[in-house]
Amino acid sequence: MSCGCSRSQYLRTVNYQGDGLRAGMQWDDADLGKMQILIDTVHGDSHPGSSHLGGLAEEAKIGVYESQGKPAVYAVTDICDGIAMAHDGMNYSLASREIMSFMFEIHALASPYDGSIFMSSCDKSVPAQLMTMLRLDMPTLHVCGGSMLSGPNYMSSEILYGAGDKYAQGELSEQELLYYSRNCCPSAGACQFIGTASTMQCMSEALGRALPGNALAAAYTTHLTRFARRAGRQITENVNKAVIPRQFISKKNFVNALMVHAALGGSTNALLHLPAIAREVGIAIEQQEFDAINREIPVLVSLKTGGHWPTDLFWYAGGVPAIMRELKDLLYLDAMTVTGRTVGENLEQLEATGWFGEVNSYLTNYKLSAGDIVKTRQDPVKPQGNIKVLKGNLASAGAVIKLSGVDEAIHNFTGTARVYDSEEAAVADLLGGKIGPQTAVFIRFEGPKGSGMPEMLRTTEALWNMPELSGSVALFTDGRFSGATRGPAVGHIAPEGMEGGPIAYLEDNDIIKMDVAARTLDIVGLNGKPATPAEVSAALAARKQTKVFPVKEATPLLKLYKKLARTCTEGAGLDI
Repeated sequence: MSCGCSRSQYLRTVNYQGDGLRAGMQWDDADLGKMQILIDTVHGDSHPGSSHLGGLAEEAKIGVYESQGKPAVYAVTDICDGIAMAHDGMNYSLASREIMSFMFEIHALASPYDGSIFMSSCDKSVPAQLMTMLRLDMPTLHVCGGSMLSGPNYMSSEILYGAGDKYAQGELSEQELLYYSRNCCPSAGACQFIGTASTMQCMSEALGRALPGNALAAAYTTHLTRFARRAGRQITENVNKAVIPRQFISKKNFVNALMVHAALGGSTNALLHLPAIAREVGIAIEQQEFDAINREIPVLVSLKTGGHWPTDLFWYAGGVPAIMRELKDLLYLDAMTVTGRTVGENLEQLEATGWFGEVNSYLTNYKLSAGDIVKTRQDPVKPQGNIKVLKGNLASAGAVIKLSGVDEAIHNFTGTARVYDSEEAAVADLLGGKIGPQTAVFIRFEGPKGSGMPEMLRTTEALWNMPELSGSVALFTDGRFSGATRGPAVGHIAPEGMEGGPIAYLEDNDIIKMDVAARTLDIVGLNGKPATPAEVSAALAARKQTKVFPVKEATPLLKLYKKLARTCTEGAGLDI
């Protein structure tokens, strides 16, 4: 600034009304002259991952006050994919990432703040805030909202997907259903499995945007409130030292995050969010980079839903720092973080302060050790990561499969296509017994430009709870799947149907072949008969001449998103 002072103090010299308006909120003369810090949360009654953030914001305020700053709390609450599931509300999920990011940007730039703390826990709010953090030319850091307490017998919220179907079919009593409802979400925090919420918290920390150890901290403990308090102190230090994430983040940070993602067996939605976050600073993250890193990095922890442990126990085992410690000789330890120190220096400090031993000590309550949960590279859960990118004449730009919970018998799959233009129709047939073995169920026109790219969790869970089919039926879509998805599901098929990708011209009884080991996904037959690649190409070209795409009703917001959305391989952000 021309006056050589902070942003907040410079703007006071050109807009005196701002002082008066702040005075109307009990700011006194001393407050006006202090460093001004925005604390932007997604606090609200939307779901357990956001309901507790008001208390964390109060702790962050104390940290700012302790450092002689003046905090101000804003909020833009988020939606819950679990609540949006099975109705049209899911179409808003990915679009909400963009709208929230814009609102966080507005909050930070329309008012004269010197630095910002962003606070969130879940699927779209974490990437939305990370996108904004890298868009802003100011000191920022992220506070992760932590992990929910696991229920009895490590129960987590995903149990209700199957329980609900069993109740509807008369296989479960109302009392049994209520038991699961009362006990699967026993505290605030993100759901207890490595879905998108937990994955993106871990990505925030792995990227160096959150304080070391913060991701998935048990939300029902004072450990998490101490992280929020520390964040208040850290942001004022970062303002004084001009630690601006946009200016120091590099491709090294993102490669570190991809390695941690592979070791966690993280959500496929990271293949949307990390590229969108990286675009904010001109860094490209390709799908093939996920695939390549998953070939090299083993899965080190067996997390629900496809694995064994809930995320709160993973945090007691050391969380992201434990994973990074095990990958230490592969990571870029010189990548900078919001602490003003490198990844390597952060790990050294955690070791020196006894942090690992402190959090590990809680596992004695469960008669476990950290090694029971976080494995070594020499003795991993799986020798390779769960994510594979498939290509072929059905997905020339790629498709994504997560192998967690997928029966190996279906890795080499040939099936007859059943094609649906909506998830609702597919679920109805699946639950109605109209889909038999060796079927390739396709749900199309659900990509970013089709329906806004909703999750297909309702379909995947219905199939998972049908053991008579889950070993011989695979799901395919140009939409996406939940981070909680289990079983044979291929998403992010690109080009998507609405952009004229081959999936748009697929017909019932075409023959599909998927070879996971070869990373291929192809149409190998037409109308029940084998066909050569040339014959398939000619048939698709002919069908293209007569195919009429469905018209999907949309509100103005969804129309805007679908019109401007980039392809899923580019993160499905807005092309503006």
